[in-house]
Amino acid sequence: MELAKKWIKVTVNGEPRELLIKPNITLLDLLRDYLGLTGAKMACISNSCGACTVILDGMAVKSCSVLAMQAEGSEVLTVEGLAEGDKLHPLQQAFIDHAAFQCGFCTPGKLMSAKALLDENPQPTEEELRRDMEGNLCRCTGYKKYIEAIMDVAQHPVKYSAKEG
Repeated sequence: MELAKKWIKVTVNGEPRELLIKPNITLLDLLRDYLGLTGAKMACISNSCGACTVILDGMAVKSCSVLAMQAEGSEVLTVEGLAEGDKLHPLQQAFIDHAAFQCGFCTPGKLMSAKALLDENPQPTEEELRRDMEGNLCRCTGYKKYIEAIMDVAQHPVKYSAKEG
């Protein structure tokens, strides 16, 4: 028996949306399949890799483990919403400057986790950053470059706020 679809209102990347969805889909499915926002990646489907991380009402969440209906009335920020037009978000620019990615598959999740952390704690210690980013796995490379990129933004916010993408 198929579940009856339900309406959901959610603001995604600053844009209010009203969607008719199946009540058992995840937030990741809503973003990718209903809205075409493919930055968040489906990798593990078990809440363990962080490739699907988005910011939900100011908190980093793994969208594969959140039902879309739980986002009713909420604000969701995805990696597609980080840049302002042609101007990259400071974290995006720092990831480029520090070559903090290999294949790029896990990069959106790392960016969103880092943004949530810096929004809450603009100047984390490296230990705090490493602890907070533990849920973001990378299968291609080490973590040194992206830790350096995030710490650079935390330690030099003016340097990145003036850069254009």
